[in-house]
Amino acid sequence: MNPLSTMDCGRRWLTTTGTNPPRRVVEVGDELTADEALRLAVSGTGLAWHGDFQNARNLLSALGRRCAPTAGKSFQDQRNRQARRARILGRLLVPLEPGHVLRLRRGPDVRDACTEVYGPSETPSLVSLRELLGVIGAHEWRVKGVQIPALDAKIHPHYGVFSPVRGEYVDLVARTPLPTKELVFDIGTGTGVLAAVLAHRGVERVVATDSEPRALACARENFERLGFEGIETLETDLFPPGRAPLIVCNPPWLPARAHTPLERAVYDPGSRMLNAFLDRLPRHLTPGGEAWLILSDLAELLDLRPREQLTTAFARAGLEVRGRVDVRPRHPRATDPRDPLHAARAKEVTSLWRLAAG
Repeated sequence: MNPLSTMDCGRRWLTTTGTNPPRRVVEVGDELTADEALRLAVSGTGLAWHGDFQNARNLLSALGRRCAPTAGKSFQDQRNRQARRARILGRLLVPLEPGHVLRLRRGPDVRDACTEVYGPSETPSLVSLRELLGVIGAHEWRVKGVQIPALDAKIHPHYGVFSPVRGEYVDLVARTPLPTKELVFDIGTGTGVLAAVLAHRGVERVVATDSEPRALACARENFERLGFEGIETLETDLFPPGRAPLIVCNPPWLPARAHTPLERAVYDPGSRMLNAFLDRLPRHLTPGGEAWLILSDLAELLDLRPREQLTTAFARAGLEVRGRVDVRPRHPRATDPRDPLHAARAKEVTSLWRLAAG
């Protein structure tokens, strides 16, 4: 092994998670054992791989098995263990040449996938193999798309934008009777799937908002693919200017800290987005208007947020519940006993709350 500092590598550090590069990096190859790799990674050392790409993937799998998190006493304990495991696995690194060229034996062509996420590259770089595999997988999803039965078409998610693989919340928006077809605000649009469903149902004007430029770029591309070029998009914190007779929001469901940009679609520290949406909602509903809040009860099942806290937030904002439509999840984790959260997921219910200003 040839030790060198990250600066001595002369390579740009690529990351979408904001993590710092390892202070110490050693060059390693096919001769490195999984046990030695684990020892180095646990100590904080980065492992710059110069062997066969498929062997690097095998090593990453072996490391994953060796530091698989055991069940935590609480949800937060489980999250902390998962974060530690992610840090360890993130220390197996892959060098890229200018233009995001991967020169490892049996390595795939990653140029398009990396350019989509990191932009053009004119210098050598270093990236976590775990992140690179995520980038490759996201590119494949972006090309292949996710079939949405309610649209009879596909949505193409970008890297860092939550994929609509949990179809039950989409079905709720597709099947609940519309109180209006005049104007709808879609708050936190993400891939744009709910805005597209609303337009598909005949809503004349949809305004889709998000605070993430990456999400808005994804949504615009999907609207163009689907022929919904009239959907308006706006980068803003929650609401666009004005009022609407129907406002739809599918906020992050769990009040916990996100560890990656993608997790921001799932985790909402302190329920900040949810509370801000509810508190400001009455000022953006037209008289007699309605809001659809799509929310899972997983936070309640994990003892992260009691139901009373949600109903109290409704009352604080002066909102009344006109009705609620429930659905059981159909995704694989709901029936997978190996999932650390299986006991909660097996009981989970996703609801569309119909809210109105009192």
